[in-house]
Amino acid sequence: MIEVRVPLADDRSYPVLVGRGCVNHLAGGLVAALPSSQRAAIVTQTGIDVEIDPGINSRIFEIPVGESAKSLTTIEDLCRSFASWGLTRGDVVIGVGGGVVTDVAGFAAASYHRGVPVVHVATTLLAQIDAAIGGKTGVNLPEGKNLVGAFWHPSLVFCDTAVLDTLPEREIRCGLGEMAKYHFLGGDDLNEREFDARVARCVEIKAEIVAADERESGRRAVLNYGHTLGHAIETAGRYGLRHGEAVAVGLIYAAELGRALGRIDGDRVAEHRRIVGSYGLPCRLPEGANADELMEVMSRDKKAVNGFTFALDGPSGVEVVAGVDAAIVRDMIELIR
Repeated sequence: MIEVRVPLADDRSYPVLVGRGCVNHLAGGLVAALPSSQRAAIVTQTGIDVEIDPGINSRIFEIPVGESAKSLTTIEDLCRSFASWGLTRGDVVIGVGGGVVTDVAGFAAASYHRGVPVVHVATTLLAQIDAAIGGKTGVNLPEGKNLVGAFWHPSLVFCDTAVLDTLPEREIRCGLGEMAKYHFLGGDDLNEREFDARVARCVEIKAEIVAADERESGRRAVLNYGHTLGHAIETAGRYGLRHGEAVAVGLIYAAELGRALGRIDGDRVAEHRRIVGSYGLPCRLPEGANADELMEVMSRDKKAVNGFTFALDGPSGVEVVAGVDAAIVRDMIELIR
């Protein structure tokens, strides 16, 4: 088992445990991190076949399956259920699932009683290397993804890689899109590491960035590398791509945009295509993608400052670039069809 710490100020640092069978340490972890907790509200979804033993009185609260669960209606229903059960600020919420569950459980925990501790048991690769780490929680609006939420860090995270054995291949691919991103944020070739160490390295890269910019006022925005177009594809909602697949297309788009702006050369773009292709992920827009629609969604991106804003690779690594010319944005959409 590998432990990576997310170093935060004011004694809020927390461990992320990575490895096969690590969730078996949940009860002991709760005693160490939250010794006063008496009850655990376990937030999960139907079909998540991961049994946990928090070692304290617990109740399961199921939310709907799929991205539609990330709604304000779900948060209201969940918080009302917490209230009916009598959950208190001294108890704990445990999110058991993928990114949808960790986003919803985290936001509900942040909102209920103005803050209840939350622990995540991440059951997908995407959640283990991204969604469960760093304290960003939230839900969607019809106008875009993750437009309502809160920064609420977990007290403890478990990334049990054994649970990934049961996932469909496409669910693993969804996480590989995020893993591809870390190749360009960490500066090392993750494929040289064995799998658990690769997951831990992704967590370590994210932890370093989060510690430097906890509330996404600067450097943390680089974690959205590939996500501006990726989220636009998802928001459009009819192209059949999962999150990691959409991010993979977004990485190729960001690379081509970086080259068009003179930030990187063709060899660096080719490296993006090699990494994304090595994971068996798409490198082109889905058939029928509407450029006008994608540009409209990207213009509303919550990171947008002074027009179109992207995280882009460059001589000093990935950086946030604002005010990108709309004509270039459109040209690069056409380039990756």
